[in-house]
Amino acid sequence: MNGSTILIVDDERNLARAMKAFLAEHGYESEVAGDAERALQLLPTLHPDVVFSDVRLPGMNGIEFLKRIKEFDPAIPVVIMTAFGSIEGAVEAVKLGAFDYVKKPLDLEELKLLAERARETSLMKQELSYLRQRVARDVPFANVLGESPVMRGVLEQVRQIAALDETPPVLITGETGTGKGLVARTIHASGARANRPFIDVNCTALPATLMEAELFGYERGAFTDAKESKIGLFEAAEGGFLFLDEIGDVELALQGKLLRAIEERVVRRVGGIRDRKIDVRILAATNRDLERDAGGERFRKDLYFRLAVILIRLPPLRDRANDILLLAEHYLREFSAKYGREVRGIDRLARELLMAYPWPGNVRELENFVERSVILSSGNELQAPLSELRGLSVAVSESTVQIGSGGASAPVSLEENERRHIAAVLEQTKGVIGGKGGAAEILGLPISTLRNRMKKLGLR
Repeated sequence: MNGSTILIVDDERNLARAMKAFLAEHGYESEVAGDAERALQLLPTLHPDVVFSDVRLPGMNGIEFLKRIKEFDPAIPVVIMTAFGSIEGAVEAVKLGAFDYVKKPLDLEELKLLAERARETSLMKQELSYLRQRVARDVPFANVLGESPVMRGVLEQVRQIAALDETPPVLITGETGTGKGLVARTIHASGARANRPFIDVNCTALPATLMEAELFGYERGAFTDAKESKIGLFEAAEGGFLFLDEIGDVELALQGKLLRAIEERVVRRVGGIRDRKIDVRILAATNRDLERDAGGERFRKDLYFRLAVILIRLPPLRDRANDILLLAEHYLREFSAKYGREVRGIDRLARELLMAYPWPGNVRELENFVERSVILSSGNELQAPLSELRGLSVAVSESTVQIGSGGASAPVSLEENERRHIAAVLEQTKGVIGGKGGAAEILGLPISTLRNRMKKLGLR
């Protein structure tokens, strides 16, 4: 079953029944109305994906009926059926917004093809409409960069997943800023569905009260402001990928509906009365320990195990030190071109800083650092600007680089470097974590991530 519903409006009952039986054989649910008035009564509850209507109907004619459908929901495609003597009326209907017309006596195979084409066109229009409403985003990098052994392992996983014809759910875990979204986009861009939609859903940004309607869509009249029906993000991703970023922040009440949609591949719009079949692949990401949360009943165990069919763990940047300069040079080329600068290398002092710093904000923090350094560099080499060094709690003399607030030059572990750095920033902000000028803003970290790192490092 393809989950589509067709409304057939024709006063020739035998023809309408034959159409309904034929379409049912090909997976369509159909309802029949003998006149436009009855069809208009069915619209709010049925909300068909396609309408087939005779141009000549008792009472309200097909042209007026078409206008009423467009008032109800302009996205519903209408195919006009016409006898030989009323072609002019069908042409007029197309000019008024009908999807197409078909001549009687009907060729049922042509009817089926029209139904398929009308539904596909409707989905494409709705998807385009949705995407245009989204805030424009920069195109991510085409490749996930990394030469360290751990990143080579991640890249091999991505290659294997992208080669699958049927991609099972994939859960990507890692600290904030490790590149989970980039990995998700690479899976999409490298696979057979690369030319199909990739819908990115930030589960943290969506208020809990709106998330269900955003994910599953809603029917007209489902709530006060629902003046027209709207497809949800699952339907917008038809044929492609839905990326649920920060899935761990979804409320328990909604997790059951998510599980059903993923397992059964059906969704039901808010205010709707029927299920809609979907063909969507699921990618999810989180910076939380979902396995632990599932054990503590903060996250459904069944949803966790359904999402983690394939699990990709992204390492923090401090565990892939071999990649730091590789990434820095990549961002250097990118931002030099973006800002029209002639910065072509990284000086010795900046290289030492990059390699010594623990990067609690991971790749995202490194990217931001290089961007600001390119903007502030005056020569053809990237230099570590004093303002950045102060923000990173790095004491710099003319000849040495010393990490931490104590000025100790003896080598210490990356974790100790991170502890000293965070402690220095907290001292600078007098213990203020959130808000403008707080430690979280200086470090480029979400407040929750900073608190977790402080707890792990024994800082208060």
